[in-house]
Amino acid sequence: MTFTGWLQIAFVLIAVLALAKPLGLYVAHVFAGERTFLSPVLVPVEAGFYRLAGLRTDQEQGWLAYAFSVLAFSLAGFVALFAILRLQGLLPLNPQGFAGLTPDLAFNTAVSFVTNTNWQNYGGETTMSHFSQMAGLTVQNFLSAATGMAIAIAVTRAFMRSSASAIGNFWVDMTRATLYVLLPLAIILAIAFVALGLPQSLDPSFVATTLEGAKQTIAIGPVASQEAIKQLGTNGGGFFNVNAAHPFENPNAFANYLNIIAMLSISTALVYAFGQLVGNRRQGWALIAVTGVLLLVGTGAIYWAETAGNPLLQAVGVDAALGNMEGKEVRFGQAMTALYTAATTGLSNGGVNAMHSSLTPLGGMVPMFLIQLGEVLPGGVGSGLYGMLVFAILAVFVAGLMVGRTPEFLGKKIEAREMKLAMLAILILPLVILGFTAVSAVAPFGVAGITTPGPHGLSEILYAYSSAAGNNGSAFGGLAGNSPWYNTTLAIAMLLGRFAYIVPVLAIAGSLAAKPRLPSSSGTFPTDRPLFVGLLIGIILIMGGLQFFPALALGPIVEHFAMLAGQSF
Repeated sequence: MTFTGWLQIAFVLIAVLALAKPLGLYVAHVFAGERTFLSPVLVPVEAGFYRLAGLRTDQEQGWLAYAFSVLAFSLAGFVALFAILRLQGLLPLNPQGFAGLTPDLAFNTAVSFVTNTNWQNYGGETTMSHFSQMAGLTVQNFLSAATGMAIAIAVTRAFMRSSASAIGNFWVDMTRATLYVLLPLAIILAIAFVALGLPQSLDPSFVATTLEGAKQTIAIGPVASQEAIKQLGTNGGGFFNVNAAHPFENPNAFANYLNIIAMLSISTALVYAFGQLVGNRRQGWALIAVTGVLLLVGTGAIYWAETAGNPLLQAVGVDAALGNMEGKEVRFGQAMTALYTAATTGLSNGGVNAMHSSLTPLGGMVPMFLIQLGEVLPGGVGSGLYGMLVFAILAVFVAGLMVGRTPEFLGKKIEAREMKLAMLAILILPLVILGFTAVSAVAPFGVAGITTPGPHGLSEILYAYSSAAGNNGSAFGGLAGNSPWYNTTLAIAMLLGRFAYIVPVLAIAGSLAAKPRLPSSSGTFPTDRPLFVGLLIGIILIMGGLQFFPALALGPIVEHFAMLAGQSF
């Protein structure tokens, strides 16, 4: 680790914090229905969509109707994307002549992009037509992110309102998230990416002459536009197979900075917007502090593990000065690789600028653990905020038990119904991750996908289901996941990780909205102070991570000690 490396990390995180307040205020104004500087242009467009849909903006929904709208909208998106992928060979903008995807791969991919996971069991440049990339995948990058934002705002309203029966209108929230937030930022970022060298073309490829005089065909396409929303919407699915390690997705150090800032910006701003909307900005900053501490610790752990190097490589004469550079891009270096890896897994982004399977055992364990914590650091766009609020509810419940008072959070009493629903949501991840991992680690059709036997093979499976259930999308690339078993079960894990979590969260929102908002008293536990920040960090680590420790001990921890002993598998 070097001072310069930490300086680079600090530069990016300070930029994210600097954007949190202005962008958070803008988001708060948008969802409060207030006028913004884009209103003269976008209000007529928004009103036109409502007229076409026959939608009245003053008709709000209770939590059941809101949840049904989310599920129906996501189902429609899945059907449309599945059809595009299966019929790809018959659709336009297919200069490469790619055939339609197999049923199991189309099912996995459609579920992946609708759930904001973007798990990719294919190479984008060798599988997807331009039409599939633009009309299929990029559209879902916008809509899945907008869905997460809408749900986060609905949960926020539960704390804003007193004795209310409604939590908003999903169709209005989703439309505003897309029109006012995601689309303008994506246009600006795509233009910046084009200026930095990312292709934006309908040509399939060009022919280059190498230094040896040979001819090489290099794939291109509408990369910049997909890359922009991929990061802003914490989607993560790359145009190219190697994602942000590809020079056409992430050409230089400045583009790498911009990628990380983009993926962190909206999720962090939404946390600030939460504090603004509930009338307690300190609460927003307290939640940002929780995510910042855990993200910084994760980054430091990866940075330390990778700069320490791999004794097995050093034993065969590899220079130890730069640490473990296997699977990394020299143009980014150890520090920005560590930050990108921690950010993409602390979020639900899943894009990568290095191969996670090539990290040292402990370096690879950290991103896996960050996913298993629940993707709340600061998490996916929208999903990170409502996931963090579930942990906050658990934290105030624990605080209430310690002092013998009825727990409250922002003036809302937390009672048995909210606790049962919160625990239901929390238990989804370990049930799905550990259940599918256990079956895949012993069944022949699961073991067949392992390319590296031993503890690393277990890590590959555990990471895959953690990534799928956490709606992350990154992978230990050694797992051969394009098989009927993995395509199907990973898709099921994505669906459960997304919607089996959303429904109890919206039920919590409905329950809290119906309760009166009580004023603070001298006995109220303050949730915007350092004491609560520490308590919340502890709850996240215990409730989110401790249940995975036995599985981690059998995978990356065993591999780490074997590496120190000079053994390889």
